[in-house]
Amino acid sequence: MRSTIMETMKAITYAKYGSPDVLQINEVPKPEPKDDEILIRVRAAEATKADVEMRSFKFAVKWFWLPLRIAFGVTKPKRQILGGYFSGEVEALGKSVTRFSVGDQVFGATALRLGAYGEYVALPESFAIAPKPGNMSFAEAAAVPLGGFNALHFMRLADIQPGETLLINGAGGSIGLHAVQIAKSMGAEVTAVDGAHKESLLRRMGADHFIDYRQDNFASMGRTYDVVFDMVPGSSYSGCIKILNPKGRYLSGNPRLSKMIRSVFTTRFTDKTARFRFAGETTSDLLTLKEMIEDGRIKSIVDKIYPMEQASDAHRRVETEERLGAVVIAT
Repeated sequence: MRSTIMETMKAITYAKYGSPDVLQINEVPKPEPKDDEILIRVRAAEATKADVEMRSFKFAVKWFWLPLRIAFGVTKPKRQILGGYFSGEVEALGKSVTRFSVGDQVFGATALRLGAYGEYVALPESFAIAPKPGNMSFAEAAAVPLGGFNALHFMRLADIQPGETLLINGAGGSIGLHAVQIAKSMGAEVTAVDGAHKESLLRRMGADHFIDYRQDNFASMGRTYDVVFDMVPGSSYSGCIKILNPKGRYLSGNPRLSKMIRSVFTTRFTDKTARFRFAGETTSDLLTLKEMIEDGRIKSIVDKIYPMEQASDAHRRVETEERLGAVVIAT
């Protein structure tokens, strides 16, 4: 009688919620692609703030705690391999796959499946996956989708016109760094708000002006803007609205429930618009980002690359908020 030997792979797993030390390297079953799926040899995955929050189950925005706890596991995580954004190579194809070939270098998102912290991940070809930009390494490409998807979404939502002024609060994160570059490509004059240690990086990305939030309150400086893009959950909503020009637009990328409610009243009863619509993740947008990267309009910034064995250190680096760019785990 023949026995089938199950193939395994290395993956960064966590069996309980907690500190970065809960992350461990384990041998787990290697996934097999279904008919509509591709098997990807992951080369790099971004360690994101979302990964850190799911690992610890401590969220800056509290209102979705309960639905997430139900979805991801009440007492322990249902999906024990984190990682939503990756780059790698297509290793195998399901029989109905038409978009990809074995050997293709790709980057993309795993959506709620997660799993990019493993050596392999199997995903439907319909997911947001596209050819890797030719002018990027695997690590650089893995650092694009999270920040790129959200920045592209919000800058389009802002409908920025050439010559308009934009303030980005929390500009030094993955989303903010991409937003600075995309806004500049649209012709905006950009003011970046973050800690002083990120000023040089943000100016290299194209920021025209910089405000150190530890030294100055941007809402009290007497300057006004056509658009405010706010990535800081604890910021003052009234302060952000106050500095908008007539018919100005406020966009919250990380909204608390109170901001979501107040935005409805701002939009309905004033000449200003406040929005918090969440970004989708589509192949079309990923291809747009690829084109912008290859044209030189945007680039990702990698702070540090960690091997799988140092995943805990990667999460600690993300938690410090001192990183200058994306933290990437090489698999």
